[in-house]
Amino acid sequence: MSLPLPRTPHPSEAPTIRWGILAPGGIATAFADALRKHTRQEIVAVGSRSAERSADFVARFDIPRHYGTYEELVADDDVDAVYVASPHSHHAEQALLAIAAGKHVLVEKAFTPTAAEARRVVQAAREADVTLMEAMWARFLPHYDIIRQLLADGAFGELEVLTADHGQYFPLDPEHRLYNPALAGGAMLDLGVYPVSFASFVLGTPGSIHATGTRAETGVDRQVSMVLDGYAEHPHAHAVLNTTLHARTPTRGAISGSDATVELANGFYGPSPILWVPREGEPETSADPEIQGHEGLAFQAAHFAGLVSDGRRESDLLPLAETVAIVETMEESLRQVP
Repeated sequence: MSLPLPRTPHPSEAPTIRWGILAPGGIATAFADALRKHTRQEIVAVGSRSAERSADFVARFDIPRHYGTYEELVADDDVDAVYVASPHSHHAEQALLAIAAGKHVLVEKAFTPTAAEARRVVQAAREADVTLMEAMWARFLPHYDIIRQLLADGAFGELEVLTADHGQYFPLDPEHRLYNPALAGGAMLDLGVYPVSFASFVLGTPGSIHATGTRAETGVDRQVSMVLDGYAEHPHAHAVLNTTLHARTPTRGAISGSDATVELANGFYGPSPILWVPREGEPETSADPEIQGHEGLAFQAAHFAGLVSDGRRESDLLPLAETVAIVETMEESLRQVP
């Protein structure tokens, strides 16, 4: 067989909306750079608790306005949508702030540290009739759409096992957000969310979660390993996942079924080709992505802008119920870590 072509529109084709960026840190910098290079989106304002930081950010990206508080940002009448780019410990509070101001909201992953917070944010968005989406950028990349089509066509046969890992090395520093319990630190929420979301994308919500792990000196999860099973539509399938903040792992993903396997290269959650390995026949590799690295953040922004422009309140590629279920899976996995 020949691999299908991705159906993902180029980000420059998306309708323009006006963005406000809340918390101009590292991921916000990558987001703004991706929008500037590959879309017609407008970033009209930035809000930070540090007026100096927001002033520096708008100077780099030629953005009209900056604010020294988040309240001022969400009150800006020229802002259509707010991108919440702060540490996930503050996502619920800041998403609720933007929703209360009537803004559409794109919330960085992990959506919230707890499922209760996730449900509260989703309910608030529905009551306010605004668009809400988790910024899990992998879902909107072209190579994920190739996999989406292969799954829909039943090309894998009976799904048997999914594997994924995401580990990065961070030296122990109690003040670093990944080691700081007050900032909802730990490997799972920042890194493990990618393997968990990948498993959800392919298999759905697990009926059973088996997890173990270790904790860092500060008490946050240092490493978590998971086996997820009990999938309603894939009764024999297992998802075998790992995350750690103390070693750089291959960050590969694979989906194996009775008829074929797909392998995703290093950094499976970022723009990359896929390798299709059928049980019978020749392997095939998809084309290298046109937009690479963190510039792939442009795809999620374009998708979200399309939702807002069409008056849709959630994404069909990442529904809000699935986002909540992913948080529930991470929460239960962390509960099982000694």
